[in-house]
Amino acid sequence: MAKQLINQGATPTGAGGDTFRTGSAKLQANDNELYTHLGAAADGILTPQKTKDALGITTDNNNLTILIKDSLRQSVELASGGLQTVMYTAKGQPTYMNIIQKYDMSTINPSLSGTHPAFIVDGVEKPEIFIGTYQGKIVSGELLSLPNVEPTHSANYDNFLNAARANGNGHHLITNAEWSAVALQCYKNNTQPMGNSYYGRSSEDPLLTGRRADGLNPGNTSGSARTLTGSGPVQWRHNGKNNGIADLSGNVNEWNSGMRLLNGEIQIIENNNASKLAINLGAASTEWKAIDGATGNLVTPNGLGTTVGTVKYANSGTADYTLVISQWGAFGSIKNPSATKPVSTVALNKLKALGLFPMVDGSAAFGGDTIGFNFAIEAIPIRGGGWSDAAAAGVFCLTLSLARSSTYSDLGSRPAFVSL
Repeated sequence: MAKQLINQGATPTGAGGDTFRTGSAKLQANDNELYTHLGAAADGILTPQKTKDALGITTDNNNLTILIKDSLRQSVELASGGLQTVMYTAKGQPTYMNIIQKYDMSTINPSLSGTHPAFIVDGVEKPEIFIGTYQGKIVSGELLSLPNVEPTHSANYDNFLNAARANGNGHHLITNAEWSAVALQCYKNNTQPMGNSYYGRSSEDPLLTGRRADGLNPGNTSGSARTLTGSGPVQWRHNGKNNGIADLSGNVNEWNSGMRLLNGEIQIIENNNASKLAINLGAASTEWKAIDGATGNLVTPNGLGTTVGTVKYANSGTADYTLVISQWGAFGSIKNPSATKPVSTVALNKLKALGLFPMVDGSAAFGGDTIGFNFAIEAIPIRGGGWSDAAAAGVFCLTLSLARSSTYSDLGSRPAFVSL
């Protein structure tokens, strides 16, 4: 019903207005409608849980409201079978997200165990993480996941990081841990996606195309061949379905936070702590930790990339605790060659969970995705490959050769969210 207004009559006596009984009845009718809308039963009792149920409010384990249903969100959740949702930023802008449920590493490989680190923040396990369905678009200073737009490109790591954080608490730039959590599910489910790896089409199957933002035909090697987000086929989604995460392979490489290579030394932020709004991800931050090659424990690095006994990458040799792969070699071909002090199994298991060492030996298991380095800088990871990388692109493609200040036309990123 429409809101019932009380006729207060003429000033100052109220002559001609509603009687006390009539006015009270209108107030009661207004109250009844509000109570019913908020979930009160016939007995008139209203509880917080009844209100949440009536309004479609979902809370996490900390009772923090993260989902308030509206027509857009409801339509996305219904169409995706509950695997996608829409969240709203600090400025009220919608951002489309895929919900990834917590899992144990034993579901990826029976020899492994423990919750994947992407679902642990400050030692607390999270029931799910939210990954941008689409590559990020910066709108009004916020990094959004939106369909059918040209992804933002040619911005450096800190620009993307700040735009993601501007969305509000819990919103962040996708972390290396989160990317790896999704990539490992693709590996396990045999759904490693194809994508825009050759100027608007897949290099593996030229019939699989997206809509180029520059208007040129797929396969035309002129122009900048970025495709509109999500415009490709289901084979470009992480699960091979319409409700999957789009464009993890090709189109634009994606900055990841929470991991770096410092002069060849692998350094990480513990678990998924890089998702925290206030954590310092700067070059001089004390949050960065190296990985002990014998124990797998996180240790404080010496700041030069030469910490004794920690895991490092190299292009050749048999140095202690050093993983070796030729420059732009296949991800699945990374070796652990030291005869005296190889990287231990426990340390390798940590690296496997973070997508820094293959689950199994051999490039065929990872589609020929490549890995490349610069051993003389602080290199921030970019993932997925770009629109001209052909077979080198893929969900396990990892480039560790760019400084945080780098900008390229095939370099972007993606937002993510975790309830903090």
